[in-house]
Amino acid sequence: MSAPRVFDAKQYERYNSTRAAAAGDALAELRGQLQLCTAIDVGCGFGYISAFLHSLGFQVTAVDGRTENVLEARKRSPDVRFETANAEDTALRAMGQFDLVLCFGLLYHLENPFLAIRNLHALTSELLLIESMVFPGTEPIMGLVDEPQAEDQSLNRIAFYPTEACLVKMLYHAGFRNVYLLKKLPDHPDFRARGTAGQSRTMLAASLVPLRSTLLERMQEPRVAFEPRIPDLRENSTLMEKLRRFGAKPMPEKIGSLKRLLGGR
Repeated sequence: MSAPRVFDAKQYERYNSTRAAAAGDALAELRGQLQLCTAIDVGCGFGYISAFLHSLGFQVTAVDGRTENVLEARKRSPDVRFETANAEDTALRAMGQFDLVLCFGLLYHLENPFLAIRNLHALTSELLLIESMVFPGTEPIMGLVDEPQAEDQSLNRIAFYPTEACLVKMLYHAGFRNVYLLKKLPDHPDFRARGTAGQSRTMLAASLVPLRSTLLERMQEPRVAFEPRIPDLRENSTLMEKLRRFGAKPMPEKIGSLKRLLGGR
């Protein structure tokens, strides 16, 4: 008997079923105003969400960074196109654009989540749905986290976990004009206790056009309190002007200026 597969564990069954339910509710409203026919599932694992999208009538492509996951997914969902691709590789963009881009449970396992989000933006013609673990805090920051070597963890055992605010800010700066929080988050403990350390996951939607939905709450781009110190160019220009004038003086005047600067010595 073969060993149990990690993505078949009860915890993943619960994550997948509750995430699919939340996504399905949102899509039921949004398909009425958006032309959503094609979809790509980025970080598909064994293809549970890919199969769910196919059941909703989408023409589905799915990718994962681990070839072994792709091979298993092909066995389980032969009607879905599965390919091996890294979300952090800009070559992903060559797959073209899709009406719906979905990325669940992947972003926080990456070393370069902002690059991955830029790739997701390039793939999106209408709508992105993204679900992620989030780092504690309200500032748009990330935490660099060690991850164990396991089938369901990062490829390189190190990952950047964004706060929800950071995730929202990255989506805006990647080029999405509208970012929304799903009001009806998945029915799972990890999505509850908003505003406290208890919440560890979030689900967002991002689009190029405004969306009308009773299930979405538009998020403003977060502003960071920290301001980087920028050198005062006026001070630098004044110093350079003084040095220029000193360099233009005849040598005796230069010597005199240096003597006065050194106190007459």
